[in-house]
Amino acid sequence: MPIVRCATSNPGKLREFRIAAGHLGFREIEILPLDDLKSIAPPAEEGDTFEENAIEKALYYSVFCEDPLFADDSGLEVDALGGEPGVYSARYAGPSATDRDNNRLLLEKVRDKTDRTARFVCVIALAQRGKLLGTFRGAVEGRIIDEERGPYGFGYDPMFYYEPFGCTFGEAAADRKMTVSHRGAALSAMLKSIAGAA
Repeated sequence: MPIVRCATSNPGKLREFRIAAGHLGFREIEILPLDDLKSIAPPAEEGDTFEENAIEKALYYSVFCEDPLFADDSGLEVDALGGEPGVYSARYAGPSATDRDNNRLLLEKVRDKTDRTARFVCVIALAQRGKLLGTFRGAVEGRIIDEERGPYGFGYDPMFYYEPFGCTFGEAAADRKMTVSHRGAALSAMLKSIAGAA
């Protein structure tokens, strides 16, 4: 069974990637975390785009294992805020911000905005032993609502309303969300590339 490593310390992301791989029909590819990731000093992540950050992380962490390794950079872009929080999504309210802190700040910033259109974007970079093998992008459109709804997901999911589902991503179970999500789309493209090369 082909193995691909994932360089994330976010258990929510890793869980979603694994669920997506199964639902997308790639059960023959095993997604495993990078061993001892927490003991490795993280890269700076100073890119201006999701692509730049994903590539930086994938190249950096790929030298710590033999298997192909992928890293993602993902976040929320709100049109009325000029694309914020963008690459700063995880630390929108500060370097040690919680999901609730970030959501609270986002709500403050969009409170008087009539245009609430937004999208989740995910870029995955795949590398092996310091060589970039490819990048894969996914996005999903929605809008920001005035309150958090739903027990599922993480990050901005409870405030991201997805019209075709008639609910927020926080109200959609992970297996359902991954059929349409930015992370699922990017992962699908990457897994197709791996399966085609195998």
